[in-house]
Amino acid sequence: MRPGTDAVLYGRHYAPRYKEPQDMADSSFDIVSKVERQEVDNALNQAGKEISQRYDFKNVGASISWSGEKILMEANSEERVKAILDVFQSKLVKRGISLKALDAGEPQLSGKEYKIFASIEEGISQENAKKVAKIIRDEGPKGVKAQVQGDELRVSSKSRDDLQAVQALLKGQDFDFALQFVNYR
Repeated sequence: MRPGTDAVLYGRHYAPRYKEPQDMADSSFDIVSKVERQEVDNALNQAGKEISQRYDFKNVGASISWSGEKILMEANSEERVKAILDVFQSKLVKRGISLKALDAGEPQLSGKEYKIFASIEEGISQENAKKVAKIIRDEGPKGVKAQVQGDELRVSSKSRDDLQAVQALLKGQDFDFALQFVNYR
């Protein structure tokens, strides 16, 4: 570097002058609603094993299995099929899956058996993403931005403390869908 440029003389050499960063990059995280399919499989297998071994499910045609993308629970009475659902829900909780992600229907009579179809809900709908963004805008710290990106919500701010405050705010809310915070940068 030559004299007259933005440099400082150190002994016989010129070194560039330290400059403060002009614009710090925003920190961000994503709000998602995802379920680990392998964990659902494990919970389903554990529930199936418990149903096959429990005395109160003997000779009642009790079963639980995948039926396409849905989970099918069958038994010969409405109480038994609800008990299968209860066993499955307890296995999901033990595996760390929120019950808000499970959408179970009502027992239906099909021939001589009762059936319950359940599905695993993933992704945040546009309507729910807008609700969350409105809560962040209204109740969250100033300077925090929330953008809907498909079935996710990106939250960004210059301050990491503000992002942690948003996470605490959202954890305190009671939504009818499961939320996870990922990609914290």
